[in-house]
Amino acid sequence: MNIGDILDQNAVKTISACTSKKRLFHDISELASGSYDLEATSVIEALIEREGLGPTGVGHGIALPHARIDGVTTVCGVFIRLEKPLDFDAVDRQPVDLVFALLAPKTQGVEHLKALALVSRTMRDPDVCAKLRANSDAGTIYTILTESQAIQAA
Repeated sequence: MNIGDILDQNAVKTISACTSKKRLFHDISELASGSYDLEATSVIEALIEREGLGPTGVGHGIALPHARIDGVTTVCGVFIRLEKPLDFDAVDRQPVDLVFALLAPKTQGVEHLKALALVSRTMRDPDVCAKLRANSDAGTIYTILTESQAIQAA
């Protein structure tokens, strides 16, 4: 599995200002709806429900919100770079500016976990994060995310 297998180029966006976690989930749902033909309301509700179990801000300005959703047939992702970091109740109490959301089928366990591990490994790379933070163009961000694995494998 590669990032390109779970992330559509149209599901990457830079947002200049986001005022709340709920608004961010709304933005994620709009991207997921447009890129993967998912029902936006279901995405928002699932992300809010999952976040209620515990915050998905993993530290170092990174959040990995994820949820299992009826109607999703394969694991898919949405990436948002926030120009203005947002309080996300992260484990290190630092605001978040890099958000990689994963949406998975309700019944699929292993693929969801593999995708979460892949995204987590990618986002733990300080060089990748520095490049993501230095670029606001969605196409460039997509390239950074999808090419980071080739560099790690070399």
